[in-house]
Amino acid sequence: MKIVAAVVSVLSVGVVSAQTYPAKAVRIIVPYPAGGTSDILSRLLSPKLNEVFGQPIVVDNRPGANGNIGADLVAKSTPDGYTLLLADLGALSISPSIYKLPFDALKDLAPVTMVAQRNDAEKKIVELARGM
Repeated sequence: MKIVAAVVSVLSVGVVSAQTYPAKAVRIIVPYPAGGTSDILSRLLSPKLNEVFGQPIVVDNRPGANGNIGADLVAKSTPDGYTLLLADLGALSISPSIYKLPFDALKDLAPVTMVAQRNDAEKKIVELARGM
């Protein structure tokens, strides 16, 4: 079974103004406690994203309820691309079938990119740590 970490954002980005993205800090919500794989990946990615975007990247751990607290926060955030979710795809795909969620993962969140797969996670972490 592959475990995939995915960065997801709000589905409806809406009309984008003429300003360049990002024009302010970007927040990455990690719906798990500090020190786990998603937290480590987000903290390894944030300096590189900061360098590319030229804006602060804030990692915000919001653990609880199998990742649903953090996912709900992102699902209800303004759909402007400034609040991202770095979560385990397993939790997002299994939770709707066992919990009554206050959000719909398929409608309220959209995949942005895959960060790592279980079979290459160690290699990716080493690459990220070295600055790619």
